[in-house]
Amino acid sequence: MRAYRIFFLVTTTVVAGTCGTFNDRSTAGGTTPADLGISFIPGSTSTLRMERDGRTYEVDVVAQTVREIDPPPGAPSSQVGGVPATGLSGQPGGAPVFAKNCATCHGADARGVAGLRTPDFTDPKIQASLKDDQIVTTIENGKPGTMMPAWAGKLSQQQILAVAGYLRSLGTTGLQAQGASQLAGTKPHPHIYEPGDDSVFTLPTGRRLDAHGLYVNFTHRFAFDPAFSGIARGGALLGLDGFSLSSFGFRYGVTKNFSVSIFRSPTFISRPIQMMGAYNFLSESDGAPLNVVGRFSIEGQNDFDRNFAKNFELILSRSLGRRAQLYFVPTFSLGARHLFSPSSYSSAAIPTLPGYNTFSTGVGGAFDIRPTVALVAEVIPTLVNGAPLGIHRPSYSFGIQKKIWRHAFTFGFTNSPATTVSARAATRAAFLNDPGADTPQGLFIGFDLTRQFF
Repeated sequence: MRAYRIFFLVTTTVVAGTCGTFNDRSTAGGTTPADLGISFIPGSTSTLRMERDGRTYEVDVVAQTVREIDPPPGAPSSQVGGVPATGLSGQPGGAPVFAKNCATCHGADARGVAGLRTPDFTDPKIQASLKDDQIVTTIENGKPGTMMPAWAGKLSQQQILAVAGYLRSLGTTGLQAQGASQLAGTKPHPHIYEPGDDSVFTLPTGRRLDAHGLYVNFTHRFAFDPAFSGIARGGALLGLDGFSLSSFGFRYGVTKNFSVSIFRSPTFISRPIQMMGAYNFLSESDGAPLNVVGRFSIEGQNDFDRNFAKNFELILSRSLGRRAQLYFVPTFSLGARHLFSPSSYSSAAIPTLPGYNTFSTGVGGAFDIRPTVALVAEVIPTLVNGAPLGIHRPSYSFGIQKKIWRHAFTFGFTNSPATTVSARAATRAAFLNDPGADTPQGLFIGFDLTRQFF
């Protein structure tokens, strides 16, 4: 009943204050919100804070809820402009709040995310350019014109101060790291490129997934209609009016280095299911000179029923600063099958084809032309057993990629309709059994969509 009495008192006060233009001014009787132990949360129109009998409560008038707030031990009580009189450095408990709410955009180590152009809070220059009240105000009210939201009303004032204190403490860490590197005769850790997608276009980037992160991947290939050759390409929307080979799958980060995935392609490219495990052996974000990832996968056509292929991949990548990254992907496949387009949904229409052991080397690159926009390109020549699979020319793709927080959308042109590992080096010529279908005139439209759920 205590909470309800408080809620009734606060609601009555708020209503009275609203009718009388309450805010921080005195009423006719000389009473202010502070006299009643009430403080308003900046940026919130429905939540306020109230002190009663030595306790602090957060009241949501719209939701009609009252929650008692336990201030962190040792938290200073006197504040000027939202910042404790003792400064931010003494605020405890900010790291868990940051990890839960801020790490996606600012990086788990608060060094920033290259694709989002968020700041590196361990950089002493960044720290020197910020004042304590500026950090608190930015967290409370966000930054207009950016992806930084207002956290007032979502986090308590104690949590906001704790996060601000945590960010301020990183300046000392940055200075210590800078001093250690100077003593060792080395430079501070350079900025690295953060891929926006699991794939350049079809070739893997090998990016490290977040631990316990769940990702979905969609791919669309309009392989039956070339984008440029033939009549009325505008009327056919450059082939987008045609039939799409639409594949999708899920990836899950078991740990920060180990991930698993499952992927399915449609019936009209023999209905394969691919299951995969991947391990990140080296990462530039850990100070390594390059990224090294190993992946093993098994594919089975007709919903993992026949025509099995086993794949071994080594993904090597290297950043060229924060704006570009190069990829090299040697791949060995056991039992790769000729691309085939069944004439119906019937399982009998998917034949049992002979398998061939193949070796291909994929080369690709990504270059940011804007903070969230990249140009991508790749080529995948088959060096062993390409001819038995109807591969007359290397598969290649190029396009443009938009990266928005946990999303990435890539639109481009390619001559390869397949997206599974053993088949991605095959071209439209093999798929349609037409030796000339993978020339530049046979390029078709494709796009990829990636989303991280959590």
